[in-house]
Amino acid sequence: MKLCFLAGANSIHSYRWIKYFAEKGHKIYWFSLAPLCFGKLPTVDFHDMNYYRTKALNIVKASLFFRRQIKIIKPDILHVHSAGSYGLVGRLSGFHPIVLTVWGSDVLVSEKSKVKSALVKTVLKDADLITCDAEHMKKEMIKLGVDDKRIKIVFFGTDIKIFRPKQNTEGAKNKLNHNSSPIILSLRSLEPLYDNETLIKTIPHVLKDVPDAKFVIAGTGSQSRALKKTAERLGVSDNVEFVGQLSENEVLLYLMRADIYVSTSLSDAGLAASTAEAMACQLPVIITDFGDNRKWVTDGEGGFIIPPQNPQFLAQKIIYLIRNEHVRKEFGALNRKVIVERNNYYIEMEKMGFIYQIIGDKKCATPNNS
Repeated sequence: MKLCFLAGANSIHSYRWIKYFAEKGHKIYWFSLAPLCFGKLPTVDFHDMNYYRTKALNIVKASLFFRRQIKIIKPDILHVHSAGSYGLVGRLSGFHPIVLTVWGSDVLVSEKSKVKSALVKTVLKDADLITCDAEHMKKEMIKLGVDDKRIKIVFFGTDIKIFRPKQNTEGAKNKLNHNSSPIILSLRSLEPLYDNETLIKTIPHVLKDVPDAKFVIAGTGSQSRALKKTAERLGVSDNVEFVGQLSENEVLLYLMRADIYVSTSLSDAGLAASTAEAMACQLPVIITDFGDNRKWVTDGEGGFIIPPQNPQFLAQKIIYLIRNEHVRKEFGALNRKVIVERNNYYIEMEKMGFIYQIIGDKKCATPNNS
C-alpha cells in the first residue's frame, strides 16, 4: 500500500510504527513538524516541515505545503499521529481516508483550553477511524461525540526481541560505573506532566535507609535546569544522575543495570512505552495511579500503584523493593509475562496492518475518492 504519515520525527513511538510498515514493503511518505531524531529509514520519503520557530506560522506554512504534496502523492491512507498540531494539518489537507492515533495528552489536556478543545473535537470528528491505546481514552472520545464504531484499541507495543531480561548485568555495571549500588531508573521526559520533581524529593527519604542508592533520570525537557537545582538544594546531587536523551541501545543498557523503574507521571493514557519496556526487561515498576495503569500492573504483584505527588509513600515502596531482592525478581518475571502476552509490538502492528487493508479495500470500492 501507499501510506502517508503525519507524525513527529522526534518520537520513537512514531519512528518504530513507520519502520515496521516500511520494512513490510509498503511505500511510505513521512511528513513531520520536527527534524528526524533517529536513524534515517532508507526506503521512507521523509519531509521535515519545521519551518518557523513560531508555532502558529509553522502550522500555516506546513498545512499549505502538505496540502499540495498529498494531492501529488495520492496515498491510499493518511495516518496522523496525535490530534493536536498534526491533527490540524491533516484536517486542513482535506484528504480522506484519515486514520488518527490519539496519544492521550492531546485529548485529555485539551480540556483545559476551550480553543484547543474545539480544535481537537473538529479533528476527531473528521477522522475516518481513530486508534488509541486505552479503554478510558475510548470512553473519553465517545463523550466528545465520536461513534464507538470508529475507535479501535491498538497498542504501540513493546519490541520483546529487543527489550528482554538482563543479558549482561556485569557489563552494564562496568560501563555505567555504578558498581553494586541499587539503581532506581526514570525514563519520562523532564516536563511538568511527568512530575520528576516528586521523584527528586523522594531521594532524601530513601537515602536515610539506603545511603548508596543511585537515581538515574533520563530524558530532556523544559524542567531540566530546575530539577538539577532542586537536587542541589536538597543535597542529593551525588546520588542522582541526569543522563539526558538516550538512544534505544542506551535505554536498554540502563534497563539491564537498573533494579527498579519509577514513573511519577501526573497523567497516562494507556501503559507508557517506557514502563512497558521496563516490564519487558523484567523490572519491578512503581507507577502513579492514572489511566489504565491498574489494568497492566496489579498493586503488590508486578509492582506498586502509588498516589501522585507523595514522596514519602514512594520512598517506602522503593526501600521495600531494594531490601527484598526475591520480591523484585517475582514482580519482574510477572511483568515480562504480561508484556509478552498483551503488549507485543509485532502482534499490535500486524493488527494495524489488517486495519489498513480493510480501509484500503473500502476506498477502492468507493468512487470519487480524494
